[in-house]
Amino acid sequence: MLCQPVHPQSHADFLKGAPHRKHPGVTNLKTLRLPDELQKAAQAIIHGRGDLASISQYLTNFLWSRKRAPEDVTLRERAMALEKNLWEKTKEKDVDLQLLKTQITKKVLSDLRKITYHWSPMRYDEELGVVYMVAKLAGGYAAVKRVLNEIKKRDPSFSPHSLLDFGSGLGTAVWASHSFWGDTLKEMVCVDNSGAMNTIADRLLRGSETENYIIIMLFFVEQFLPVSPKVQFDLVVGAFSLSELASQKEREDAILTLWRKTSSYLVLVENGTKEGHQILMDARDILLKKQERAAHDPRRPSVFAPCPHESPCPKLFQLPLVPCNFSQAYSPLPLPGAPDRLTERFSYLVLSRTDWAGGEGLDWARLTAPVLRRPRHVHCQVCCSSGEIKRVVVTAHRHGRDVYRCARNSDWGDQLPIIQPEDDSSNLD
Repeated sequence: MLCQPVHPQSHADFLKGAPHRKHPGVTNLKTLRLPDELQKAAQAIIHGRGDLASISQYLTNFLWSRKRAPEDVTLRERAMALEKNLWEKTKEKDVDLQLLKTQITKKVLSDLRKITYHWSPMRYDEELGVVYMVAKLAGGYAAVKRVLNEIKKRDPSFSPHSLLDFGSGLGTAVWASHSFWGDTLKEMVCVDNSGAMNTIADRLLRGSETENYIIIMLFFVEQFLPVSPKVQFDLVVGAFSLSELASQKEREDAILTLWRKTSSYLVLVENGTKEGHQILMDARDILLKKQERAAHDPRRPSVFAPCPHESPCPKLFQLPLVPCNFSQAYSPLPLPGAPDRLTERFSYLVLSRTDWAGGEGLDWARLTAPVLRRPRHVHCQVCCSSGEIKRVVVTAHRHGRDVYRCARNSDWGDQLPIIQPEDDSSNLD
């Protein structure tokens, strides 16, 4: 089945009275800036620490290139393949087998060290925590706010009273959530095992040294998740945290625990790399396919965003492999030599306790690449509810003025209204 923009006569009311530039599928935000209170508090922490720009850029590059820790089964498979290859190269030689076995073992271990990613947990003290704040505070805030904005727009009735932020770090999810639902959020629990990060997050919440008052109230810092399965939160966020867990087993346990804590929405955000995308797709598979024997809340997970389907991610089967990621422009902390505008590239996954499947033949496809605007037509790459990625050329003549103007006002990460006609001639190769 082919994704094609909906014809206006099929669903003339899909705009719901909104102008084309703000149609229901638009979730992108303009260049984001940190809240004034947060920026002042961050500058107060930085004050007098010298030039942090270069070292923060080094940390940014390191975190972007960071991979998952290799699993034991993967290491064993690599070792067996190396050993088999070495035995085949020496099987015709007349040598002492015991000596050869010892030499091959040493060679396997040596080669394995060269080709294996050496993962170690990040341990933040106060100094490195401040560098992390300079490197990631503004970009992390922008990515989380961009994701939460989609919930805010598509589900305007959602008014969370409680928030759980897993791997909270600097508290960016608290700030982003508070910017949307500050009037209703009454309980915010942050979980992070770094005492230094918790201290910096608390200082950011207390404002600059001249003001020194708690900007966001009812903020608790804990190092462990609440134990009781009956304790749930309206909104659960895990931003850039799953990638810092040491094994697939730890990630699976964390994901299942976070879902048990979720009463409405679970939001997961990672770097927009192959690793970050794969971690989120693994999390998606775990929650959609794994049935818990005894669940306090039996409502099954439904994919809210970005996927318009629950099929395997089509990007995982394309070569070359390109992760499903999105971008958000933001203003970094105002440091000497810092640019006025940067872009955060991120991948994300939002799961809901409510089924968000489309109805009456109308779905919303996700734009998975920048929109190419040309005279009288628009090139769009979309991920469809069929589980396929398609390229669509939208014109006013073929699809109607409203759909054409919506496509022209949309961008990477937004949604477009689609139907599923029988023609199947525009598959994306």
